[in-house]
Amino acid sequence: MHIMDIAAYFDRIRYTGPVAPRTMTLRALHRHHMLAVPFENLDIGLGREIVLDPDRFVKKIVQHRRGGFCYELNGAFAFLLMGLGFSVKLLSVRVADRKGALSHEFDHLALYVDAGAARSQEACRMPGLVPRGWLVDVGFGDNFLEPLRFANGLEQQDAAGRFRLVHERERWRLERRDDAGEWRVQYDFRLKPRRLSEFAGMCRYHQTSRDSHFTRNRICSLATPNGRITVSGMRLIVRANGARQEQVLTTQAELHRALHQHFGIVLDPPSGESVRGKHSAGRRGRAQADSFGQAPAPFRPQGAGTAGGSGMPGGWPPPIRLRRSGVPDAAKRLASD
Repeated sequence: MHIMDIAAYFDRIRYTGPVAPRTMTLRALHRHHMLAVPFENLDIGLGREIVLDPDRFVKKIVQHRRGGFCYELNGAFAFLLMGLGFSVKLLSVRVADRKGALSHEFDHLALYVDAGAARSQEACRMPGLVPRGWLVDVGFGDNFLEPLRFANGLEQQDAAGRFRLVHERERWRLERRDDAGEWRVQYDFRLKPRRLSEFAGMCRYHQTSRDSHFTRNRICSLATPNGRITVSGMRLIVRANGARQEQVLTTQAELHRALHQHFGIVLDPPSGESVRGKHSAGRRGRAQADSFGQAPAPFRPQGAGTAGGSGMPGGWPPPIRLRRSGVPDAAKRLASD
């Protein structure tokens, strides 16, 4: 049985709004998550294994005040949404490169969410509309801040840019309009529900393969209301209101100060937790080196897993028990909102 502490999750993403499983709730939660939880791969360079376990996803994000990559971020967010009563399906996504070539299945994890809101008469007449369906993705880095409606070819304006979903031959394609006005494919997928364990192979690939961009380069990136802050390798990049500033981080100390200042992440010495958020318990330590750009570091086990040691739960969705003690007023309205 998995326990979801809704109050603690809401505190992590600084959310105090409505909690009923409706469209306005979904959009607000998505935006808050994008603005509070960074997309990052720091554990991979530190040799800390990422296993497909919803409890670990939530613990890392909520208790350790960390971020993660797609399997962790969307896995934890799916866990939260299901705890609030949303219908959630895991989607296997193939990611496009700059030339539009698509990767393998399970390369990325996104979510289909039924927000449960009635459609308008105009929406009912829209071709290609999936009833009450939304594409939810808080784990793709620089991406839409609020979920996208499943409406074929409909251009949807978001604070992060212009997006559309295109349906063709049983697959959906996410496209984004670039600065030149051209539509660029971001990724594609089928509306086929998946089990979390099906992503295990690609999750391990991204942590161990020399060909994975996650083993080649450090990334930590967070959306802001007017842009984005990113650490890429040893560069700090700040985009705000269309302007871009870049700073080269010349030492590990500068890197760690940037992670602490902009993302609330503190790197601890190897004897303790490898990475903690600034609000988590434990002594803050000296800087710890990582292995980005080198041979992938061997995993340091984080405790016994399941499914033959893989750390994977057997199925999806997991059984959830809500922890309501200390839940703010918004969450107390769950049963009646």
